[in-house]
Amino acid sequence: MKPGLSIGDTAQFSRVIQPEEVVCRLFPDARIMDDMPEVLASAYMIGLFEWACVEQLAPYYEEGEGSLGIGFELSHVSPTPPGLTVTVDTEVEEIDGRFITFRVRGHDGQDMIGAGRHKRAVTRWNNFNAKVAAKAAQAQQ
Repeated sequence: MKPGLSIGDTAQFSRVIQPEEVVCRLFPDARIMDDMPEVLASAYMIGLFEWACVEQLAPYYEEGEGSLGIGFELSHVSPTPPGLTVTVDTEVEEIDGRFITFRVRGHDGQDMIGAGRHKRAVTRWNNFNAKVAAKAAQAQQ
């Protein structure tokens, strides 16, 4: 990772929630969820928080690096219907070698929808992809 990222650094990322990102469409084959409300699924909120953190980290990646989410301590406290814009505020809370912890908070223009902490591990894609390939090969045996 390139130098320059510091504890206390902040960033902001916004995105309009799409109709397919709602609870009742989270898993198309999960018929038991068909009657659930058309509000942002927690899984998509987590993904959006991850995306915001990746956007903040991306300028510091070396060639061939990226990061993966490894920890989540999040609450989802308010429903968000499709069409609203969620803005995620991120703040670097801790840097421990290749591990970066963020404070995250999301707002949909009306309410705070979720908040907490998210931890990412900076990794070299060639090393990570080799591990994934080895695991897939082992599963084929």
